[in-house]
Amino acid sequence: MAKVEILLPAMGEGIIEATLTRWLVKVGDKIEEDQSIAEIATDKVDSEIPAPQDGVIEKLLFNENDVPKVGDTIAILSVEGKDEGESEEEKAPEKEEQKKPEEEKEQPTAHTQEESTSSSAEQPLGSRTPKGKFLSPLVRNIAAKENITAEELDQVRGSGNTGRITKDDILNYLNTRTSGGVQPVTEVPDTKKQTPSEPAKPQISKDQLYGGGDYEIVQMDRMRKLIADHMVQSKQISPHVTSFVEADVTNLVKWREKNKQRFQERENTKLTFTPLFVEATVKALKDYPTINVSVDDDKIILKKNINIGMATALPSGNLIVPVIKNADKLNLSGLASSVNDLANRARENKLKPEEIQGGTFTITNFGTFRNISGTPIINQPQAAILGVGAITKKPAVIETANGDAIAIRHIMILSLAYDHRVIDGALGGMFLKRIADYLENFDSKRNI
Repeated sequence: MAKVEILLPAMGEGIIEATLTRWLVKVGDKIEEDQSIAEIATDKVDSEIPAPQDGVIEKLLFNENDVPKVGDTIAILSVEGKDEGESEEEKAPEKEEQKKPEEEKEQPTAHTQEESTSSSAEQPLGSRTPKGKFLSPLVRNIAAKENITAEELDQVRGSGNTGRITKDDILNYLNTRTSGGVQPVTEVPDTKKQTPSEPAKPQISKDQLYGGGDYEIVQMDRMRKLIADHMVQSKQISPHVTSFVEADVTNLVKWREKNKQRFQERENTKLTFTPLFVEATVKALKDYPTINVSVDDDKIILKKNINIGMATALPSGNLIVPVIKNADKLNLSGLASSVNDLANRARENKLKPEEIQGGTFTITNFGTFRNISGTPIINQPQAAILGVGAITKKPAVIETANGDAIAIRHIMILSLAYDHRVIDGALGGMFLKRIADYLENFDSKRNI
C-alpha cells in the first residue's frame, strides 16, 4: 500500500496556520476523493479539508484544537499501489517532531533570568511564547524590532480571542515599557494606571450584569468572539462620523420590477437591488478615490483596486463579509452573479478564505430587515462603510411642468460611516450625495 500525506493547504495571503477544530474521520476509515476529513478555522474563515484521493486513514498527526502550519502533514492516507517513498517508521520521528508544541521547540533552557533573556533575544521568536500565547507574524516582527523577549511577551495582556496578543496590545506595552519593567498582568484592569491609549474600563458588578432575576448564560461561539473583537477594535482605531442622505429611487425600482423576470431568464440569476447599489457605489468611488483608502500611522494608502465587501447575515446569527474583487471591471450581469454566488455560499459556509479578504469598501444592507437606516461600524482597515436602508413608499414633493406636486415615491435613506482621520465631513457628504445621485438618476429606459 502506498502512503499519501495530507497537508494543511494554503488558505490565502497572510494565513500561515489554522486551528484544527474537528476531525470528521478516524483511523481505519475508508474515504473517497474530495470527502471532507477535517474542519479548520482561521481568523478569517472556517473551512474543511478534502481528501486528495480514495484510501484508508492510517494516521492522524494532530489532535483537535492543535494549530498546524500551512504545509504541515496532518494525516497519512493509505492508497492502492506501491509505496515509493519512505517507510512509515522512517517518517514517524519527523511527524512526532511536527506535532511538538512550538513552546517545547523554542523555549530556552537557561537557568537564570539573565541567561533566559539573552537566549531569547538571540533566537527568532516562534509562533507561541513559552506559556503558549499565540504570536502573529506582525506581532513577532514588532517584538523583534524592539528587542522584546518571549518572556516579556508572556507578561503582555492580550485583548484578542483566547488572550491573543494584538498589534494594539504590543504597541500599548511599548508605550508603558520601562528599561527594567514589564506591563503588569492583572485579571481586573487597574483603572488608576490606565495609559492614554487604553481608556479605563467601567467596573460592573455581577448584580448589575445579571439583574437579580432568572437568566441563562450563552457562551459566544468562536465567530461571534472574533466579530466582537473586530467591532471594538474598529471603534478604538477610527473616530467614526456618520452622514445620512435621502434618495428617491422610484425610477430604479420601476425599472427593476419591469426587467427582473427577463433578466433571470437570460442570465440565470436573480436581479436583486444589491448589484444596483454596488454599481452606483463603484461609480462614486471612481469619482472620489480618496474614499477608497486605508490608514497606516501617518500615511494614507490609496487603493487602485475597487473590491466591494457585502455584509451577509448567516443562519447562525453571525455575520461575514465576502468580497467582490475588481467590482469596477464587472457589468450589471457580472455583479448580480457575484453577489448571488457569494451570498449563497456564505450562508452554506462554503466560502474560500481569499473570498473574504482584500476588501477596500463595504456595503451593509439594513433594508433586508425593513430597517430604514443605521450607523454601521467601519470594516477595518477600510476608511468607510455604506449603510443601505429599506425602500419605502412615501408622499414626497416633486417638481412638475405645472409646479410642485405631492406624489407617492419610493424613498430610501443611505448612511455613510467614515474615518474622520482622513475623511472630512465635506468629502464624506459629497461622496454619499454622489451615490444618491446615481440611484436617483437611474435610466428608466436602460437595456439589460
